[in-house]
Amino acid sequence: MDPTLCESCWHYDYDEEFDEYNCRMELDEDEFERVFSRPGGRCPFYQKGDEYDLPRHQ
Repeated sequence: MDPTLCESCWHYDYDEEFDEYNCRMELDEDEFERVFSRPGGRCPFYQKGDEYDLPRHQ
């Protein structure tokens, strides 16, 4: 999977408690394995956007 896609994904968020960025999708072990072993490396949960995306459309 292309890690640069995560940086532009709506589900990629900063966690202040751990001082790091993480995916907010709640994946179990099987889902996690399917996402990261997909041919072509596309995450099925990827949504382009960020916190500025909604105000730009208003």
